[in-house]
Amino acid sequence: MEHGARARLSRTLQGLAPDASTESDIRVEELSDQDWNRQWAQSVRPIRIGRRIVIRPSWEPMALQAQDIEIVLDPKQALGTGHHATTRMLLEWLEDLAHGGESVLDVGAGSGILAMAALRLGAASALGVECDPVAVDCARDYATENGFGDGLEFRCGMLEEVDLHGELRPDLVLASLDRQTLLLLCDELARYVSHGARLLLSGILIEQEQEIVEAFSKAGAMLSQRREQDGWVGLELLMVESCEGVGA
Repeated sequence: MEHGARARLSRTLQGLAPDASTESDIRVEELSDQDWNRQWAQSVRPIRIGRRIVIRPSWEPMALQAQDIEIVLDPKQALGTGHHATTRMLLEWLEDLAHGGESVLDVGAGSGILAMAALRLGAASALGVECDPVAVDCARDYATENGFGDGLEFRCGMLEEVDLHGELRPDLVLASLDRQTLLLLCDELARYVSHGARLLLSGILIEQEQEIVEAFSKAGAMLSQRREQDGWVGLELLMVESCEGVGA
């Protein structure tokens, strides 16, 4: 690597990690050409989440048990493969909450894994909302590859555009998003809670939890349960009346 480019890269990395204050903390190496696609494929393995959910790439068969549900995902340009705690917590929660017949709204759907899992677990319908058109294309491809029909839909756009008149009445709302986006969508998401929906949030670091809980509480969505994995928090929010007696 040319010296000037190395120096610029080192400065950029130091900006991302201020604690790495000396050049010795950052190592820049040139790598020889390799079959990166093969190495990437070898790194992706089937995973079991909760009691029944199996997620695997198409090239890795996995023996299923009688009650298992399977979703085949070959990682593309959309977030959500089930390997990260933020997605994993919501999948485990879905396993407990999807009893059959629910309508599900997945905000920030990414790969569509949550919406697909909800249907496999018994939900009647699922709508995924995603502002990234590339992710929407990926999610639609996954839906087709996994044999989903009309019960699963993905729409590209912001939530306020997709539900322009506030007519959606989901039973369960999923939102695995970053802190800033959750705060921006707080009132919109809380509106579904006011109509009786159960709201599951993820993408929240432990140190961000209190801020998120307070913001949603002010909007009328009260904390019912929480889960924690690997430094990340998942929250279940209900309307105020539904939370009376929680923890008693």
